[in-house]
Amino acid sequence: MSFILAFAGSNSSTSINFELVKHTGSLIISEKVEIMNMYDRPFPMYSEDHEREHGYSNSLNEIKRDIQLSKGIIISVNEHNSYPSAYFKNLIDWLSRLDRDFIRDKKVMLMATSNGGRGAIGALEVTDKLLTRFGANIVATFSLSRYKENFKVDEGILNSDLAEQHQSLLNNFLKAIQ
Repeated sequence: MSFILAFAGSNSSTSINFELVKHTGSLIISEKVEIMNMYDRPFPMYSEDHEREHGYSNSLNEIKRDIQLSKGIIISVNEHNSYPSAYFKNLIDWLSRLDRDFIRDKKVMLMATSNGGRGAIGALEVTDKLLTRFGANIVATFSLSRYKENFKVDEGILNSDLAEQHQSLLNNFLKAIQ
């Protein structure tokens, strides 16, 4: 059975990026969507010593499997000081050690949101380069600025122009995975 895997690059229990991921997943009716909450997936900071002594966790192997079995991936990355969070970078470090081709040829819709006016564009740019390095095919990129003004959990994206842009990019992603 094929599915779209969707998750945020944040392990926060109050992640606004996870809210954006859930909203995006709810708009997809033509495909099965598996939404993964990274809050439930802690990982130690990557180190060669830890890898040598403990190997790879079951959770890491499950994430890799889900990425590779999916027909497409939706990721919304959070931003800390204009870069993706240490949690997300750590996840990519672990996955790339487990299998350098963990995301090769996967079509990705990459998103980010923040409360600021730039909409986590710095994290988007870095993540685009990082995932492309491992063979991901970024087919759509969306930034939602001013989250508190432009998004409500029960309503979705409030700004009609941003909502239309998001839907158009989602449609492009869905066409790309067919």
